[in-house]
Amino acid sequence: MSQSPISLVFVDEDQLAQQPEAVRNWCEVSGFKGKKGSHCVIPGADGSISQVLVGQPEDLDTWTLGKLATALPAKTYALDSSIEAAVATKLCLGWKLGQYSFRRYKQGADKPLPELVVPDNADTAYIDAAVAATTLTRDLINTPVNDMGPTQLEAAAQQLADEHGAEISVIVGDDLLERNYPMVHAVGRASVDAPRVIDIHWGPADGRKITLVGKGVCFDTGGLNIKPGGSMKAMKKDMGGSAQVLGAAKLMMQLGLPLRLRVLVGAVENSIAGNAMRPSDILQTRKGITVEVGNTDAEGRLVLGDILWEAASEDPELVVDFATLTGAARVALGTELPVLFANQQESAVAMLAAGEAMDDALWQLPLHKPYRSMLDCKVADLSNISSTRFGGAITAALFLQEFVKPETNWMHVDLMAWNLRTLPGRPEGGEAMGMRAVVEMIRDRVSS
Repeated sequence: MSQSPISLVFVDEDQLAQQPEAVRNWCEVSGFKGKKGSHCVIPGADGSISQVLVGQPEDLDTWTLGKLATALPAKTYALDSSIEAAVATKLCLGWKLGQYSFRRYKQGADKPLPELVVPDNADTAYIDAAVAATTLTRDLINTPVNDMGPTQLEAAAQQLADEHGAEISVIVGDDLLERNYPMVHAVGRASVDAPRVIDIHWGPADGRKITLVGKGVCFDTGGLNIKPGGSMKAMKKDMGGSAQVLGAAKLMMQLGLPLRLRVLVGAVENSIAGNAMRPSDILQTRKGITVEVGNTDAEGRLVLGDILWEAASEDPELVVDFATLTGAARVALGTELPVLFANQQESAVAMLAAGEAMDDALWQLPLHKPYRSMLDCKVADLSNISSTRFGGAITAALFLQEFVKPETNWMHVDLMAWNLRTLPGRPEGGEAMGMRAVVEMIRDRVSS
């Protein structure tokens, strides 16, 4: 006969005081006082676990049980049946996300993990889809470039398309010049793994058009403006934007959202060779304007420029790009809070609200028009770097805005895509940031 699941019971200090004397005594000995982020395993008379008391936070969010998902003994646990559906869904999602581990290159068996019974009132379909999408995003970012270059990123996109019946086309190498993606080609041409544009379509042709754009710089040496070693070490994550949009696409496809989704990724490696782009080179663009390369380490915006102009060509009702674009954004908000820019405030408000609702927050910075003059150039229509080192996240976003039609409803997310520290539900390493927020915002939009 199988043993009943062990109850997870949320308690604050007052509720702890109402527990039986034996439980209170055990908690006192264990140092458990019902504080947020703490827990106490309560033994039964036979020495087995009778229940687990969990410190009650002010709000039960996605990350409340993320730490317990690996800290508890490998038993089966259950939530209190009185927890409402939306909260139960969040708690179960955070538990499962907390059990993620990237072990592709590690020998040895995984250690047994505790299991949480998903209650009947939780949204199992959403939990499964969000876990699968987040796992895809994290795996893509965590995989080093020797196994996740432009070719392998294309293969991952192909697999996603095959799984969900999407159409996919890819433009590779010198064909990018013939098909008018000159900046994508310029950034990636020095790599032995040819640059490419990945283009996915999914959903009915007459559906509401939503387009996601991802920066897919699979590794960034900085080019001829080479990065110092310390800055280059983490550059396998520079394709984090593409990982976000592929993860978001998976989540929307698996949920079956009623839309016509397009996903565009510029997959390149910014390498050094005799044919690498140089500082002071002047590049043609898909839009038809020219860009002077002020610094070869400001390459992501070049890739996105061509892709965004193509994204806007179909006049979708929304374009959202994700990119690990600037260190300035990290200086402004730290590594754990993505920056949001938007040219239509109504969409920004919806995105921020979705982020709060899904415990996947973003913070808005302005597309401050007076800073646009900092991108002026004497020998080309535009420079890829600002004339000042200040406000770098804003000037980078203003550069991208040059490749979006004024009437296009556009948002830009500048993110880290990496956890520098382990938090509940979010282990150190590649991370989905803003992915669930953008899907929720789009789901609300197309369902209304």
